[in-house]
Amino acid sequence: MTAPAPGTPGPRTPDHDHDHDHESDVMPNVLAVIPARGGSKGVPGKNLAPIADAPLVVRAVRAARAARLIGQVVVSTDDPGIAALARSAGAGVVERPARISGDTATSEAAVLHAMDTVEQRDGTPLDVVLLVQCTSPFITPGDLDGVTRAVLDGADSAFTAAPFHGFVWRESDQGGHGVNHDKAYRPRRQDRPQDWLETGAAYAMRAPAFRTERHRFFGRTSLVPADPARVLEIDDPHDLDRARALAPLLDGTGGRLPGREDIDAVVIDFDGTQTDDRVLIDSEGRELVAVHRGDGLGIAALRRAGLPLLILSTEQNPVVAARARKLRIPVLHGIDRKDLALKQWCEEHGINPERVLYAGNDVNDLPCFGLVGWPVAVAGAHDVVTAAARAVTTAPGGYGAIREIASWILGKELHTS
Repeated sequence: MTAPAPGTPGPRTPDHDHDHDHESDVMPNVLAVIPARGGSKGVPGKNLAPIADAPLVVRAVRAARAARLIGQVVVSTDDPGIAALARSAGAGVVERPARISGDTATSEAAVLHAMDTVEQRDGTPLDVVLLVQCTSPFITPGDLDGVTRAVLDGADSAFTAAPFHGFVWRESDQGGHGVNHDKAYRPRRQDRPQDWLETGAAYAMRAPAFRTERHRFFGRTSLVPADPARVLEIDDPHDLDRARALAPLLDGTGGRLPGREDIDAVVIDFDGTQTDDRVLIDSEGRELVAVHRGDGLGIAALRRAGLPLLILSTEQNPVVAARARKLRIPVLHGIDRKDLALKQWCEEHGINPERVLYAGNDVNDLPCFGLVGWPVAVAGAHDVVTAAARAVTTAPGGYGAIREIASWILGKELHTS
């Protein structure tokens, strides 16, 4: 396989853990394509419009990169600003030619062009390709894994759909008439067949057949259920306003996010919070993890702002200490009772735990959650951890969650420091 182009992630390798060797596993070659033109008549600059802490295109990249079954994520765009944001969020970029960048260009054309670009670069045929719409701000990694899994399990194409119970009408010269019902008979919801609404968020297709059909629906098409509360497409400015109002609820933040006035110190778990919770083991038994450069930027900004920082980890691992040295912040690792260590650290530094933000992802973080005033779960954290959190990031661990937290606390100061 040829090396990926600069700034473009190559295919993702299988997950590794501490106890099993997966080197013989072969992952399907799955590509997610996020079309994001620069031009938009309904909402100018739509794909760069911010929702909560991130522009629409970044939210889509985060969701796709957090999906377990997606190997590569690329943004197809004709806009340098969108391209720069996509790269900063960890996606590859496919420069879309003018002939498929106009108002009449189809999303299918962008996906086919991106497939050509990636396959020519890698020299490896794709198995599954996804069309991910960044105009759906509340898409989840689970939605993307759902449509991918449907194709891997035998469907030719799949898309996200939400259960729909409304009576649909159409107007004609003869007046209104029912589309999915007889207007003279209105049965109870439980007596009607289930209707489904295409969300417009995510589509998956068998790549070779998609090349032939050149359309997102073909062969056996599977409907993958999605949460109807998260169905929203940004088509006009009012949709944008609704998305911004809903983000604190649907992103799991419950409303207000912590600001500088709330926080006197930040304590961060390591595995699964600063990493994606995977461990790669080389032939000599050395462990490797992946961290996010954006997290380093956020931590540096928090440090410059004068906030005490600490990495707190149960793992006794040289990589934890090495990362702490790189970030120039203290670390306590190999800790059995993280809550006791955190309480002692607060006492030694004269910090009120109610003024501490603690970021974690798993059940061993729950005692610390009960100690601090601002327990924060990263996206993809264990369900009980998310339920116990006061705020939840939109980025998963290892994909910029700590930088996101820094943006909550510092706001504009993060970008000017």
